[in-house]
Amino acid sequence: MAVDYAVIVVYLAGMLAMGWWGMRRAKSKSEFLVAGRRLGPSMYSGTMAAIVLGGASTIGGVGLGYQYGLSGAWMVFTIGLGLLALSIFFSARIARLKVYTVSEMLDLRYGGRAGIISGVVMWAYTLMLAVTSTIAYATIFDVLFDVNRTVAIVLGGTIVVAYSTLGGMWSITLTDMVQFVVKTIGVLLLLLPIAVIKAGGFSEMKAQLPTEYFDPLGIGGETIFTYVLIYTFGMLIGQDIWQRVFTARSDRTARWGGTVAGTYCLVYAIAGAVIGTAAKVMYPDLASADAAFATIVKDELPMGVRGLVLAAALAAVMSTSSGALIACATVANNDIWSRLRGAVVRDGGSGEPHDEVKGNRAFILIMGIAVILIAIALNDVVEALTVAYNLLVGGLLVPILGGLLWRRGTAAGALAAVCVGGVAVIGLMAYYGILANQPIYYGLLSSLAVYVVVSLATPPTDAAVLAAWRERLAGRGAPEAEAPVEPSPSGV
Repeated sequence: MAVDYAVIVVYLAGMLAMGWWGMRRAKSKSEFLVAGRRLGPSMYSGTMAAIVLGGASTIGGVGLGYQYGLSGAWMVFTIGLGLLALSIFFSARIARLKVYTVSEMLDLRYGGRAGIISGVVMWAYTLMLAVTSTIAYATIFDVLFDVNRTVAIVLGGTIVVAYSTLGGMWSITLTDMVQFVVKTIGVLLLLLPIAVIKAGGFSEMKAQLPTEYFDPLGIGGETIFTYVLIYTFGMLIGQDIWQRVFTARSDRTARWGGTVAGTYCLVYAIAGAVIGTAAKVMYPDLASADAAFATIVKDELPMGVRGLVLAAALAAVMSTSSGALIACATVANNDIWSRLRGAVVRDGGSGEPHDEVKGNRAFILIMGIAVILIAIALNDVVEALTVAYNLLVGGLLVPILGGLLWRRGTAAGALAAVCVGGVAVIGLMAYYGILANQPIYYGLLSSLAVYVVVSLATPPTDAAVLAAWRERLAGRGAPEAEAPVEPSPSGV
């Protein structure tokens, strides 16, 4: 294992070095939070693919392949479909808005009425996304160093928090590019062919496994539909994804770079399912499907290659973890704290200027520590992540897409959709169970119905607000400022 250890240590040291280098570039709020909106096609594609393909897509994707065969690709496949839809239909308009958060977009579209409610929903989603990624360190470091769960979480989490705090989005972008290359080599070019060969090839895999393992729809139509609702639509509205769109230097970069990244995700989905299917042939009686990745890496790969593939898994986890962390901190600072701070200033509190880079760096550190502590406290976060995704999609999908696609949507309709959709999802999860499909189905329908009815029943959005919105969508709005979009005093 000495060679494997050396590979991992070099990789982790490189992550910290890039964090230090990124700190030298992050001199403004724009540089720190969205890399100055200057990423070209190659870097944009790599970093976008890196953030959406995390531990769930790598370790979980292989586990689904182990459990269901080739149809286990559907979870990651729907993530790729969501990224393709976002890139082709929405990314150019999103990039032209020149905002920092999803809630700022809602403020622009509806006239400063999205406020803290949408920010809290998005914050909960990004926080739990970061927590689940951080917990995944335990699996990888257990294989590497045979350390206990808490030490593994603290070790991996500390490295991510360190480089994210130092350089913000520049550090995360640089590390994500390395992580993208490592994942491509480790998973697609090494683990995939080795796993198939060790399993005896596709003919032997077909001979050893039931035919349903090779049925593209074997996982079930209802499960696939639920994946589309949660993950495909989740890709359209998540702060962690939008914040990467904001880094593109042009509309063309956002559209075509994201399309390349989405296509890469589709390939990665199939690769994970094939690896899991091969693992089922070699290890038919594993206690847990999620152990398939670690088992095949530990037992079947040669020295050195094993370290690189484990580095690939670590890269997958770190890219999602760091992206979710900066998104969580950005929402907490810009959408929640800045509004509360603004209310204090309006009520006569101190209006002293503050260092926005320093403030955002502090929030990443605070959120990072919270993520590590929550990850240590929680053993199984599948239900918690499901709650977060259900709230995100059930509460925010309709007002966000409605704002982009329907001129008649109003602030009152958007607020009603967020509240009713969120409450409906929570109530239905309590009734049907957290992992049931009905909460997201009925929650989305109730959010859509309320949005349409309330919007039609209330006065249209002010013409001046819509005119300003159209100007921003066309890229002709106010020049980008270092301060966030100012919410109205009536924002909630």
